[in-house]
Order: sequence, then structure tokens, then C-alpha cells
Amino acid sequence: REHNPFALVCGRVCPAFCEERCRRGELDQPIAIRTVKRFMADQEYATPWTPEPVGTPEERQAAAQKKVAVIGAGPGGLTAALRLAQRGYKVTVFEKLPIPGGMMTVGIPEYRLPREPLLAEVAHIQRAGVDIRYNQTLGKDFTVDSLLEKDKFAAVILAIGAHLSRKLGIPGEDKAGVVHGTDFLREIGLSQTSDVLRVPYSVKGKRVAIVGGGDVAIDAARSAWRLGAKEVHIIYRRQLQDMPAHKEEIAAARQEGIQFHFLANPTKVLGDGHVSGVVVQRQRLAEFDDSGRRRPKPIEGEEFTLDVDVLIPAIGQTTDTSWLDGSQIEMTKANTFAVNEAFMTSRPGVFACGDAVSGPWTVIGAVGQGNLVAVAVDTWLKTGKLAKPRYETPRHDVPLRHNLEDYAEAQRPAMPEVSVAERQGSFCEVELGLDEKTACEEAKRCLRCDLEWLDYMKIPRPE
Repeated sequence: REHNPFALVCGRVCPAFCEERCRRGELDQPIAIRTVKRFMADQEYATPWTPEPVGTPEERQAAAQKKVAVIGAGPGGLTAALRLAQRGYKVTVFEKLPIPGGMMTVGIPEYRLPREPLLAEVAHIQRAGVDIRYNQTLGKDFTVDSLLEKDKFAAVILAIGAHLSRKLGIPGEDKAGVVHGTDFLREIGLSQTSDVLRVPYSVKGKRVAIVGGGDVAIDAARSAWRLGAKEVHIIYRRQLQDMPAHKEEIAAARQEGIQFHFLANPTKVLGDGHVSGVVVQRQRLAEFDDSGRRRPKPIEGEEFTLDVDVLIPAIGQTTDTSWLDGSQIEMTKANTFAVNEAFMTSRPGVFACGDAVSGPWTVIGAVGQGNLVAVAVDTWLKTGKLAKPRYETPRHDVPLRHNLEDYAEAQRPAMPEVSVAERQGSFCEVELGLDEKTACEEAKRCLRCDLEWLDYMKIPRPE
């Protein structure tokens, strides 16, 4: 956690890109790296931890004379805030919501990411000296100008995420009963986490349809089912294998009875003031697009009507730029902040990171950018120079030792889960984690255990 302050979070929701490169997969199945890391993080999260200072006392003393503002308490903003606080800077985070975490809190349901470990990791960051101010809206309670000119912050980091849902652009989308995916999940998250009493959009006993194939769509569908929806449908314009959502989440949704409609796209929302149904047009797959997937094309004359009471569009997110006028900050065509290689925007002293730069991505991606932008800000404040940042973790070089013949086949363990019957009406965590014996056995499946090699060579293990 010295290099990933959200190890507990990533142990639960990381897409585990590293497992795609795991050489054990050439023998049978990749190591369950994410699951093993979750086990290790879970052993420590209840223990208060204060991140260690970085740099010499003289460097930290000089840094303490400067203030840095971070706008947004999501994974990117909080990571950047932590790294700068460790270097001695006075860091203040301004958060629009009444709670920390950004999309980790109001975009990922509790059944995937419980709030207790998430808030424990935020508490670690606060122990490093990071001040978080809640209910602070950019453009209303403060501006970039006021932070730089009135409050005398030496630098500002924009880490405001991508919380706005993209619209379908079809007739009837403005009817009552149309609730965008990020709004739906946000209200659920706030009702479960905040001290402020909130009532999520009521779906109990109703027929609900979600449009989209990403994680927000799947999360909205599974949440609606937990809140007592009579029927839950997902409308997706491509095929099952094209869905960008995590495959495990798609499988879980199907277990929970979510109905999928593939090669289908809504064209009109029906109803007299309130949603009563949606007209859906069948699709066929044509030429490949820039994403490497085949482009869906409508099949003329092949339409059907799906009777629903609630329609939840979840076809993508974008960044809220309603505050942008007069800020001198340029945006890209994709509505993300235009930054240079040092993550500085077109306005000197204003940096950006996270989903507001990359577009909607992953928690670990935002953490990585948070690490990098902190290095860039530190370099700029110390030297006045902008340079492509490098965030390096300590390396321990040991001889490479691979021998596939030494390893028998051993299957990757299945994740213990709460039964489908127990999930209905509950947001309890579904994946229960591995026990110690299973986690240790899984770690032993690694084809290159550096610790075993050090022991074999009688070389002392690094601290």
C-alpha cells in the first residue's frame, strides 16, 4: 500500500490486467493475482497506518511553505494529494459530495466494494496530513481563479472525474422515469454512506430497462434487482462477447435473473408524461470500427416494444464542464482536459488527472495518474520546469528462474460467494475472499517465486 493507497479497493474491483500477462496461464490458468492481493490487504486494513514522509527534512520544510489544491476526492485526486503531502506540501482537497471516494463510493455498489475498507483507506491518506473539505462545488463555492489568486495555492490539480451520463438522443428521453445510470448509482451510494437521509429512485415492483453494456449498466441492473424491481432488462446494441463490462459481473447478473437483449437499440421512449415502454430496433453487425468491434447497423422494419416503468441509460460518462467559462482551460474533442506530458493544462499552474483526462477508466488507472501528476507538480514547484514524470517503485533484482517441468497442473481456486438467494434485497458483499490456506496455495502456483529462489540461493530476503 506504500505505492497503491487503494490496495483494498483494487483487490476487489481491479480488472487485473496483470493476469493477462501471467505466464502460469500458458500452463493452465493465470494466478489469481487480484484475489491474493485482496487477501493480503484484508489482513491489514483494520490496523491504522500513517504513510511515511518522502524526501529529506530540508526538502519537506521548504515544501511546507507552499499550498496545493486538489479538486475531487476520487482515487486520482486522493492519490495525488497523498504523494504531495508525503513530500511536505500543505494539501487541501475540495470535494463536491458529502463523502470521499468519488466514483468508488457513488459509482461502485456496496455488493462489489463495501464502504468500510474504502473509508479506512481514505483515513490512512488523511493521517498523512491531507485536509478534505466536503460539499464544495467548483464554480459555486470556489473557482480556479479564487484558489490561485485569492487563496494563494501554488498549484491546482483537477481530478473531477466523469460523473455525467451521456444521453441517448432519442425522442421521449426527457420523460419522468428516465434516470441516467450515474445518477441512479449516486443516489444509492449516498443513501448507504452519507449521514444525510436520501431515498433512491424507487424501482420496487417496477419493470426496469438499462441501456448499455459497460460496468455502469451492469451495476445499475444488479442494484435495481436488489432494490426489488419486478423485472430487469439490459438492452445492448452488440453481442455478449462485445460487452466491455467485467465478465464476472455479467455472469453474476445472469445468475441473478437479469434479462439481456443483444443486438438491440432503443429508438423511442413511450408514455404520456411518464415512461410506459421503449421501442427497440434489432441490429446487425457491419464493418469494424475504431474500437476493433463490428459496428451495429439497424435492421429496417424489425422493431419490438418493451414495456417498462423505468429506463436507465448507461452508455458512457463525460466530465462536467459547466464551470469552465473564463477559466482559460482547454478541452479535447472528447471533452477531457487537454494536458501536456507533465499533466499541466493550458493554464499555468493547473494540472489534471484521472477520468477527466483519460475518459472513464479504472481505479488503478486513476491511481497511476495520481502518482504521476504528484511527481510533475513537485518538480514544477521546485524547479519551475515541466517534465514527463516517472513514478518508480523500489526494485529487487534477482536471477530469473523458470522451469515449467517443476510445476504440476493446479487449478485456480473459485472465489467463495454469497448465494443468489441471500443477495436479493441486500447489498452485502458478494465475493467473500479466500481463506489463508487457499490464498497461500494459490501464491505457490507462481512459476517465478523470487522468495523461493532467494532461499534456494541462501540470499537474505530484502526488507
